[in-house]
Amino acid sequence: MSYLIVNGPNLNRLGLREPETYGTWTLQDLEEGLRLYAIPLGMELKFYQSNSEGDLIDRIHHAPEEGIRGIVLNAGAYTHYSIALRDAISSVPVPVIEVHISNVHAREEFRHGSVLAAVCAGQISGFGPDSYRLALEAFRGMHHE
Repeated sequence: MSYLIVNGPNLNRLGLREPETYGTWTLQDLEEGLRLYAIPLGMELKFYQSNSEGDLIDRIHHAPEEGIRGIVLNAGAYTHYSIALRDAISSVPVPVIEVHISNVHAREEFRHGSVLAAVCAGQISGFGPDSYRLALEAFRGMHHE
């Protein structure tokens, strides 16, 4: 079963960007850790990162034709205002779980709201890289056969 991990703007800066909030591990560290975690679960992971809203939308649009069973999405700041990304999520028959490394509800007020949450299967935030692993476990439960 293939799952897609999509990371939005500034997540390519993990390890450099605000380590007190996001940790010192890099995006490559995150991807390798998730890849290893997914092997015994029988999950194949594909990874994508872009700082461009349009590229993220295009990647989500292509997921169904690739047989993607679920998308783990950290949309970064787009979470809070991208109606276009919300529309992309609702336009595909693939469940999406919104994730955040930090607890967005314990941060600045403008980060508390998500325009994506209502069209996602769920939202996980505040567990660092484990937020992604928890999303994979949620998909495993949803797709248990």
